[in-house]
Amino acid sequence: MNTMKMGFLLVFSLIMTFQSIYSVKHSLVQLKNNGYEDIVIAISPNIPEDGKIIERIKSMVTAASPYMLQATKNRVFIRSTNILIPNTWAENSKYGRPKRESYDKADVIIADPSLLGDDPYTVQYGGCGEPGKYIHLTPNFLLNDKLLQHYGARERVFVHEWAHLRWGVFDEYNYNEPYYFSGERKNEATRCPLKLKGTNKIRVCKGISCSFEDCRLDPKTGSYEEGCEFIPDVSQSAKESIMFLQTLDNVREFCDKSAHNPEAPNQQNRLCNYQSTWDVIMKSSDMASTVPLEDTNIPVPTFSLLHYKDRVVTLVLDVSGSMAGSERITRLYQAAEVFIMQIVESGSHVGIVTFSNSATIKSNLIKITNTLQRQRLKELLPTEANGGTNICSGVQIGFKVNREYDNSTHGTELVILTDGEDSGISSCFGEVEASGSIIHTLALGLNADKALEQLAVMTGGLTLYASDVVDANGLIDSFSGIISNSGNITQQSVQIESTSTTIESQKCLEGTITIDKTVGNDTSFLVTWEKTLASISLQDPTGIIYQSNQFVSDQTSKSARLTIPGTAERGSWKYSLCNTEVVEQVLGLTVSSRAADANVPPITVDTQMNDDTNAYPHPMTVYAFVKQGHSPVLGANVTAIIEPQNGNVQTMQLMDNGAGADIIKNDGIYSKYFLSQSGNGRYSLKVRVESKGRDSKLAKPNNGAYYIPAYIRNGSIIANPPKPSVITEDQLSLEQFTRTASGGAFIVSGVPSGPLPDIYKPEKIKDLDAKIIEKRIVLSWTATGDDMDQGTASRYDLRMSYNFQELIDNFETATQVNISSLTPKPAGSNEAFDFIPENIVIENGTIIYYALVAIDKVYYKSDVSNLARATLFVPPSPNIGSDIFMKRNTILLILMAWLTVLITLFDL
Repeated sequence: MNTMKMGFLLVFSLIMTFQSIYSVKHSLVQLKNNGYEDIVIAISPNIPEDGKIIERIKSMVTAASPYMLQATKNRVFIRSTNILIPNTWAENSKYGRPKRESYDKADVIIADPSLLGDDPYTVQYGGCGEPGKYIHLTPNFLLNDKLLQHYGARERVFVHEWAHLRWGVFDEYNYNEPYYFSGERKNEATRCPLKLKGTNKIRVCKGISCSFEDCRLDPKTGSYEEGCEFIPDVSQSAKESIMFLQTLDNVREFCDKSAHNPEAPNQQNRLCNYQSTWDVIMKSSDMASTVPLEDTNIPVPTFSLLHYKDRVVTLVLDVSGSMAGSERITRLYQAAEVFIMQIVESGSHVGIVTFSNSATIKSNLIKITNTLQRQRLKELLPTEANGGTNICSGVQIGFKVNREYDNSTHGTELVILTDGEDSGISSCFGEVEASGSIIHTLALGLNADKALEQLAVMTGGLTLYASDVVDANGLIDSFSGIISNSGNITQQSVQIESTSTTIESQKCLEGTITIDKTVGNDTSFLVTWEKTLASISLQDPTGIIYQSNQFVSDQTSKSARLTIPGTAERGSWKYSLCNTEVVEQVLGLTVSSRAADANVPPITVDTQMNDDTNAYPHPMTVYAFVKQGHSPVLGANVTAIIEPQNGNVQTMQLMDNGAGADIIKNDGIYSKYFLSQSGNGRYSLKVRVESKGRDSKLAKPNNGAYYIPAYIRNGSIIANPPKPSVITEDQLSLEQFTRTASGGAFIVSGVPSGPLPDIYKPEKIKDLDAKIIEKRIVLSWTATGDDMDQGTASRYDLRMSYNFQELIDNFETATQVNISSLTPKPAGSNEAFDFIPENIVIENGTIIYYALVAIDKVYYKSDVSNLARATLFVPPSPNIGSDIFMKRNTILLILMAWLTVLITLFDL
């Protein structure tokens, strides 16, 4: 074997074992000496002030700490928590000021309910073992003690959700598939452990009176009828599992290998390759860095109450000589003007500092209350550039400006834009670390200092990048993404559209902008140009046409703005920007707006990469979470636009199909692997979301703490109320909308020059399904790719077994099924294959397990798919001893007999 091939195989082996890890960006939680410190629990500004919420948070976390210690076999507990209180609540002398704690990076948010109602849940972007993004609890969950009978004690729910958030495990129940036909040929509830006792009942209601009856078997599928529910017994010997039923008092452990139920069709098995939750938890970095405590007398958690104040942000702008090239100073003015005039929220305090060899205060803090303050700040933006680059001087003077608010830099923000290198940038790292401020960095062009991003990383700020490509709109998009971190989304600017392209002489840039019903206030249309103002025509949904002379033009920023008074007309706005120059020029359009109703959250998109840095050949993942409030938006067309330093812009469609990089179908999180790392250096991410017609709809989050329908105590069923319906189907549909959003910057290293080798295998198939229909086996799944979730695989390898575990452990030696007649479809397509199995008699009670591997053109193989279970079970006929049918039919026969007697008597 030659050296080059051995090298490729070595890299390939690394890719085989590598998972594209999602990092919890800027979470402040630290694990020290077995104790979690600095957990951030943030209360939404939409929640009315109620001191009981703070007290319930404290009691929940205090009780959760010893329960967590017990659940992790004396490994971890909670030492300290910060409760972030919104500025919509009154001042209190007990409240401190936050430093880098913020709503948008909180570990737990207390916010209005989603379509799940009060179900606690955790947003998870990444796969098995990867941390989640945040836990969502509602005020009603904290305050309404009646919910305890549905979910269990709050501290138990907290530990259940913490396992999602911190250790990357998944639920062991499945609302969509609550039962399965086991290898023992029994109908079993989807649960862990299997030994957890209970009964299977269906709630039957007549008027307002409800009772529980035995579940009937569906004569077609052999499974329990729809609506059948597992009712647990509160008296249990089983101590597991927190990820199934933390409600029960006796449950205080996670399912380990000895208790795990690998056959259960739940997310934990599907996404974690049939590992137990405890096995996954023990592989986490938290557990790897701790040993069980000998002394379990742990301290009570401490709490800090931190109160949000007004937003304080200073722009720190590079005006060194290099900024005079590539029209950078003009583009800086143009983008910063957008931030001041359209993006930064009313009530914010804004300052401006410029720097070259030294720094200068252009504007002290000005509180924005109306357009006059915005205009005053705009007039102070720099227009000339000369001198060297001294980033630290800009940082230090920026801190000085921010201290004007209350003599502190805690919780304040700096936005640093630079295109230059500064060998002395590290000299202020210590001051930055101690400042308690948040620094957002914006690297412009190819030569911005490579240490710039460290300022953002150490303070929890955004890392942004814009190239010198004029028609990319990157600088405006970057500034548009620097919104408040307070959680008050109805006050934040929403970018509706951002487009820019080179237009030939006498040609036009044309299109349609949709103002949907969730936005419309403070709507601005900004036209930008490279050489001269375009001829503008903008028609609103009622037919009113706005032309160039109605836009406010600014030759310095090479932009013209139209701000719509009040609430913009809902519907389609048609635009035409025509180049009247004799040569081609770049024309652009940026549209932003805010919520139309303070009580109705707008549709938004949060987008990011799985990490800020990456070393080739590790794949990266793009995520975009499309939602309205806390409810996922399904059915949108989501496109990622990635621009590297070399200017080779790449676009890719993100998917929410539960395949490839996307872990859960229909959760509103659209994902895709990014493999085309075409060079080293900075990359920028932008996402465009579009929904045409009524293709999109709101949905419930796909996970949530188990809502127990009833329980058995001393042999009697004690019912809980049915889970309330939060919203009607008609309310789920969404009208047409568009959004664009910046996902910041990331840095890639280690990409070799020249053509890149084929080193990525097909991604694992995670949704294989099997059915027996009229003696035929019918399989379906989502196609994987040649390179992970991209391209087209070359062929499939299908195997079967009568033994579940054997197929998991020994796929290569299992019976092969001829699937050569099926040509794989492109990644993301729906695949189907049906056949009559050879030498197999399909009869009542048949259970066959199937698994699939995809193979690419260089014979790299995917991991083995999830296992699909094909079953044929015809329940006993009522006349041959089915207890369930016998009970109901006996009653029917008795009634018929009485009816016959009555008729006979009547005739007599």
